[in-house]
Amino acid sequence: MLDSNLKNQVKQYLQLLEREVVITASLDESENSKKVKEFIDELLPLSDKLKLKEGNLKYTPSFSLSSEDIEGITFAGIPLGHEFESFVLALLQVGGRAPKIEESQIKRIKSIDKELDFQTIVSLSCHNCPEVVQALNIMAVLNPKIKHTMIDGSMFKDYVEELGILAVPTSYLKGELFYNGKISLNEILNKVTDEKEDLKLDEKEEFDVLVIGGGPAGATAAIYAARKGIKTGLVAKEFGGQVKETLAIENITGLSYTEGPKFMDDVREHVQKYNVDIIDNVNVENIIEANPIKVITDHGELKSKTIIIATGAKWRLIGVPGEIEFRNKGVAYCTHCDGPLFKNKKVTVIGGGNSGIEAAIDLAGIAKEVLVLEFLPELKADSILQDKLKELKNVRVITNAATQSLEGGKVLEKITYQDRVSGEVITEDTQGCFIQVGLVPTTEWLDNVEKNSRGEIIVDEFGKTNKEGIYSAGDCTNSTFKQIVIAQGSGAIAALGAYNYLMTK
Repeated sequence: MLDSNLKNQVKQYLQLLEREVVITASLDESENSKKVKEFIDELLPLSDKLKLKEGNLKYTPSFSLSSEDIEGITFAGIPLGHEFESFVLALLQVGGRAPKIEESQIKRIKSIDKELDFQTIVSLSCHNCPEVVQALNIMAVLNPKIKHTMIDGSMFKDYVEELGILAVPTSYLKGELFYNGKISLNEILNKVTDEKEDLKLDEKEEFDVLVIGGGPAGATAAIYAARKGIKTGLVAKEFGGQVKETLAIENITGLSYTEGPKFMDDVREHVQKYNVDIIDNVNVENIIEANPIKVITDHGELKSKTIIIATGAKWRLIGVPGEIEFRNKGVAYCTHCDGPLFKNKKVTVIGGGNSGIEAAIDLAGIAKEVLVLEFLPELKADSILQDKLKELKNVRVITNAATQSLEGGKVLEKITYQDRVSGEVITEDTQGCFIQVGLVPTTEWLDNVEKNSRGEIIVDEFGKTNKEGIYSAGDCTNSTFKQIVIAQGSGAIAALGAYNYLMTK
């Protein structure tokens, strides 16, 4: 189950354990229990600080981790794939290693004075799930009143179907839905404590350049500005942006392959090498033209001589009945995260561009049947992807298809589309629908800079908008192409443009 290289790596990590960790296993005679037992048996020889005992936990098969003063972390299933890191971190933290979070977060967690019992349903192929699992595990490590169980949806299929879960991560608190989707530690704390952390934004000094957005464009702009020796800040809802939703990246010069979450972690580390004030988990709500410019957020007000807007883009909606109603109940956007929940089911992909065809190829190895609907007369994806698609026998492609509606009861059951040539309206059964029709700029919150009909911010060759001191970069602008390297380049341009403006002001 664990190859020799992985075992050696884990053995090295386990040398950091400061105290004994007890693995309490709840098993029966099922095949899944045998797999969990095999996983545990491979771990035990890697450290003399790991001990095993039998127990009777809520979920079977499952196992919990505990030490002399910590208990409350359970894994229902085998935490491999993207969750293996969550498991190793939990082992180390239960074994005495302090979680690497801010002191203010530690204080907030320890101050919680009520019993909280969380469960998070995950897919092992989901790259968003570990952030939620690791946040809730940390809370369980730091506060004895808090418990958390990670549940592998593929191992507990009946339970997942009973709950009607068709998207991950999905977290429950005391049996009630807590949150669906990725959520940060600070956001969890905001929800369970009914108060937001005081970031004291109003007390921050005026910036020379304040970047709004934490994707490739915003990060690059911050680096270029900071390297000029001017006071630089970066404020974002989440550092990483849309790229963290991308799994395989193979077109960044000098990197033959990387994955979105890892790439943006490396980018953040790069930004932190400079004197950039990163303000995370904050929503920017408005920009007020003044001297200095005011940036209004949900945590207070920031001031800066110049602004660089780099808020990127988000998934485009198709605007048909049922799209919103069945979101997370059959309508999804990420095949890596939610695809495994549709094993042996019939699913639909809307969109025949690269993202749509890549989604169809991924789903073909999981689903019973994949239907691809493309509005135009032919697919727009690269020929290499189309050639691969043609090799798959369980994929059916329909072009000139205009989606009309998504229908069902508690979950998605049918999709209706119109043949744009004959006018015939067709309804087909489907248990999942992955919408892959591109992105729209995240600029709806902004009304005081000039935008085009698509909502993109119009900039000149220096990244400047029509407002003095306000610049923009990346996928939220009217750049012809939307690519990571192009966003990075435009971030550099905007930062240099803002710097030149400051020098001549």
